[in-house]
Amino acid sequence: MTFPTEPSRPGDTQALLSAAAARDRGAIEQLLVRHLPGLEAFVRLRMGAALRGKATPPDLVQSVCREVLEDLSSFEFRGEAPFKHWLFTRAENKLKEKHRYHQAQRRSSAREQALPDGSTFLPAYQSLCSPTQQVAANEAVARIESAFDQLPDDYREAISLHKLCGLSHAEIAERMQRSEGAVRNLVYRGISRLALLVDATGGDDATKM
Repeated sequence: MTFPTEPSRPGDTQALLSAAAARDRGAIEQLLVRHLPGLEAFVRLRMGAALRGKATPPDLVQSVCREVLEDLSSFEFRGEAPFKHWLFTRAENKLKEKHRYHQAQRRSSAREQALPDGSTFLPAYQSLCSPTQQVAANEAVARIESAFDQLPDDYREAISLHKLCGLSHAEIAERMQRSEGAVRNLVYRGISRLALLVDATGGDDATKM
């Protein structure tokens, strides 16, 4: 499946959203392109180390996008933010399917994939770190993923839902069945711990970030 590579101009955004609301396939494809970097970052982080080594993130993202385009008959567009949340939910469901599949099959680690070029999704990863930690090299991808994998489950969920999916603290609180204040603490403490872990795994390079 091939997506158009040229994003819409800012002045075309309203027309794009209107066309998407009318189930225009081209407009929905442009919206998918707009959210691909964040979607791939979300998929890689939520995969975890084990699944990340056995499945190719771009393939999972393409599968999600393909299903979205094939399921337009039941699609109801209510704005770009709800569309993004719906898209990321589809990705999360796809990840759950893959986790169940690989747990059942107990795939050999011999099929693990090499770390891909991070140029596409690294900007989304950088949203998890402070400006002084933003880098543009593949080793940074490995450091961020390794650090993220070390966080407790609730930290990982809160951070990815807030920073990558764009959910509000209130929306995350409802989803996680926590108070809004608790979610704020999870995000703040998770980001702080992530920064320390990235520094720790980065060694001397961390001072240059």
